[in-house]
Formats: sequence, C-alpha cells, structure tokens
Amino acid sequence: MNPAWRTRYEVAINAVRRAGQLARRYFHATALAVERKVDQTPVTIADREAEAMLRQVLTQAFPEDGFLGEEYGDQTGSSGYRWIVDPIDGTQSFIRHIPLWATLVGLEYRGELIAGVVYAPEMDRLYHALRGEGAYADDRRLQVSQVSSLAQALMCYSSLRWFLDAGKEHVFLELVRRTDRQRGYGDFYGFVLVAEGAADIMIDHGLSPWDVAALIPIILEAGGSITDWRGQPALHSSDVVASNGCLHPEILTLLQQA
Repeated sequence: MNPAWRTRYEVAINAVRRAGQLARRYFHATALAVERKVDQTPVTIADREAEAMLRQVLTQAFPEDGFLGEEYGDQTGSSGYRWIVDPIDGTQSFIRHIPLWATLVGLEYRGELIAGVVYAPEMDRLYHALRGEGAYADDRRLQVSQVSSLAQALMCYSSLRWFLDAGKEHVFLELVRRTDRQRGYGDFYGFVLVAEGAADIMIDHGLSPWDVAALIPIILEAGGSITDWRGQPALHSSDVVASNGCLHPEILTLLQQA
C-alpha cells in the first residue's frame, strides 16, 4: 500500500470523528439558528465550524493538498491530492433533530477517489474505505448484497421531490413498480445501506461533489457500483445511482430509456 495514502487515510479518520463530535454538540442544543444560502439550502454554525476544523486539521497535516468543502469552497494544491468534504451531510435532518446525518471526507489523488470516511455521530458508526483494502463499518467488513432481480430488491431514495424537479417522476414510479420495497433513507444513509448489503439500490438527484466523494470508495470497495444515471463517473454529476452491481445494468437501461 502507498504509505502516503495510508497516512492521509488515518489522519482523515481521526479528523472526521472530531468534526462529527463537534457538530453533535450543536445537534443536541435547545436552539440552533438556521440560515439560508443563496441556493436556499440551510446552513448552521455546526456546518461551518465542523468544516473549519476539518480544513485546519487536514491542511495543517498536508499543506500542499487541495481542499474542496461545501461551506468554504475550493483551495488548490500542488501535491496531486485533494480533500472533498461535507461537514454535515443531511443538514435538513440535522436541524429537525433526525439522527441520520454524518460528516463526510473523500480523498482524491490525481483525479481519482482513493479513500472515503463517513462518521455518523448519533450512531457512533464509522464507515471507511481505502482503495484495495476493502470497506468497513467500524471493524466489520462490508459486502454488497447478491440480489440479482429487481423484483426482490430494496430501493432507497432521498426524496420524491428531486425526481419531480428533474422531470423523472415516471422513472421513479417505474422503479417502484419493478422493485420489491422502497425506503426513503436519504443522504449518506441510503448509500451506506447499499455498501453493507442491507439495501440493493440507492438513487438520488441534486447532488454535489462533496455529497458523494466519500461514498464512492466505500461503495466500490464493498463490491458495488456507483455512477450517474447515464453510467458515467458520479463525482461531478447531480444524479447518482448506487447498487450492488448485479442490478446496475438493468437500472441504467430503465433510466436511459426514460
């Protein structure tokens, strides 16, 4: 294993835990001010402070690395590495005191994602993967399901509204008709359920790079597939689908036909 990859991976695990616990203190606060960004998505002091901590820890340890965060933007680097972070993935859940939110850190090297770390503080669960070394929930190795029929599949999604906004509500309904069960587990959670074999498909729309950078290595190292709705790399696409791999070609066919 490349020692530079391993060193960064270990630092990221520590940093994500710290930032997640910082955000968690605000999650349990009795009052939390919520602002609206230009795109009308919510942001809180917890988002900003958690990202500031991640930026400080990671750039101090690796000053030549680039950094892209949801709250404070892009910082170029010269090392070939770039950190892509979402301090609170699931801010809508966070501000409503729903415990399904997490801190996400992805690590890119020369344009390819090589590591992902996801910490869900309310579950105290760490999902993590380094290329070539597998994906884990804490110390438990993750493996996607072997379900090979849509008729037996459990599909997760974030919100029907995203499909309405994309003009793809008929696609969603067709997937509902073809799959066995559907659950609205949005944000990071639907993706990690696919990685651990608890769900078979996660489909989403309206994403940014920081929403998926950490999740891509976890899905791939667990044996799954993750692309945009056209089968292309997912990082810079707003529409993303993850699956156990067996189901991926059929899902893409349905999406493309529609």
